[in-house]
Amino acid sequence: MYFDPLYLLLTVPGLVISLLASWYVKSTFSRYDKVLGARGMTGAQAADAMLHANGVYNVRINCIDGFLSDHFNPADNTLNLSSAVYNGKSLSAVGVACHEAGHALQKATEYPWLGMRSSLVPLANIGSQFSYLVLMAGLLFQMTPLLYGACILFGCAFLFTIVTLPVEWDASARAKTALIQCGLLSPQEEKHAAAVLNAAFMTYVASAISALLTLLYYLFRAGILGGRRRD
Repeated sequence: MYFDPLYLLLTVPGLVISLLASWYVKSTFSRYDKVLGARGMTGAQAADAMLHANGVYNVRINCIDGFLSDHFNPADNTLNLSSAVYNGKSLSAVGVACHEAGHALQKATEYPWLGMRSSLVPLANIGSQFSYLVLMAGLLFQMTPLLYGACILFGCAFLFTIVTLPVEWDASARAKTALIQCGLLSPQEEKHAAAVLNAAFMTYVASAISALLTLLYYLFRAGILGGRRRD
């Protein structure tokens, strides 16, 4: 291919923002991972208590490998917690576990944004994997339909990052409420756990910003923004 200064100009800032957000969440998690909760509950126990308090009993909680690899899988209704969160008794572990339990509650209450995000997953995967190849083909062969197609493909990936924001914010809000209402943490401890959740949310904001900058690159190269396309 060829060196494209515009690509670097629009995508490097997004990469830097994403790296800073990732560093921030990891450092915040590590800081409060050293602070044990007064009740001595593990992340798995806290998530289970939060689910049961809200009448949800059909979610299986699993322990998985990886660091901050925690996630809820709506397809099989499993809450998958990394070992540090599943077995951990720190404020970080309890906060992250309850955040993932928040996603389980979203499914149980048919939270519309969660359903929308799940429906976008296939399109987002296709868009992120093939849009750049389609864009390069369009530039190489000077085929405008391919350039427009690349924009649509990556637009699906960008839309996924936008829809993810309310889903993640709501899951954290549910977790913060449960930490107090279910007696999992004291009000002072909840503030520290909330700091971990807020830091984690910033990674999704960074991802959305990065995707927006990349989409702008696609639009400029397709000639949709900035006037006539430069070959």
